[in-house]
Amino acid sequence: MLMPLKTIANSVSLEISLYPVTSFLTAMYNSQYIVVIWATIAVSLISSLPSSQGYSPREDARVIAEYKRELELNHAKIARQLVHQANWASVGSISTNKIVENYPMVNIVAIDDNDVHGNSTGKIRFLLTDLDFTGPDWQKNNKVTFTFTDEQTLNCQKAGKDPMEPTCARTMLSGQVKKMVEDDASYKPALDAFLKRHPAGTNWLKFHTFYLCELVIKNIFVLDFYGGPHEVSASDYYAITI
Repeated sequence: MLMPLKTIANSVSLEISLYPVTSFLTAMYNSQYIVVIWATIAVSLISSLPSSQGYSPREDARVIAEYKRELELNHAKIARQLVHQANWASVGSISTNKIVENYPMVNIVAIDDNDVHGNSTGKIRFLLTDLDFTGPDWQKNNKVTFTFTDEQTLNCQKAGKDPMEPTCARTMLSGQVKKMVEDDASYKPALDAFLKRHPAGTNWLKFHTFYLCELVIKNIFVLDFYGGPHEVSASDYYAITI
């Protein structure tokens, strides 16, 4: 005997009500397109459920929208944007300071990736001094990592996101420090662009033996959504135009 259509619909709604849509999405993460289709169906089915059951169709719709957004993310472009919009970065190195020797050391450095016209090049340039932490560190063990986050411009706070949320985008660029040579053709334009963004650097160079450096990028990670970081090649990073 065939069940009435209304009975079937009620049975489906009851069955779905036993499983939160967000758990369903998580379980199906690796099949994102299927998730979007089925989650959309699920939202429409449970939208009529009483609020006493604790489910929010609006919240489920938001989760689906986030999944759709994740499918469209350009991780290389996000890395370039995070670098270009920042005036500074946190940089990690292996410490040579006797008190914390061989421990990770984190420092703040002023950075710039502009050319002389203010356009992004993606090349991370910065001033270092041997009077600070990072200067002696890279000369002994030339491995550093720069971190940039969208919270540096307070974009995450303005959007109501905690800085640790994956949707508050961040990028970690690892590589080696290259001290730029003053008689190289690229030195003066790079220095001029840096000082245009950081006028205080004029005094750093004059009184504290700072020198201009560039990061030779070996690896890039971007964390901009749930599910873990994405690896971006240096060639893809530099190919972006912003």
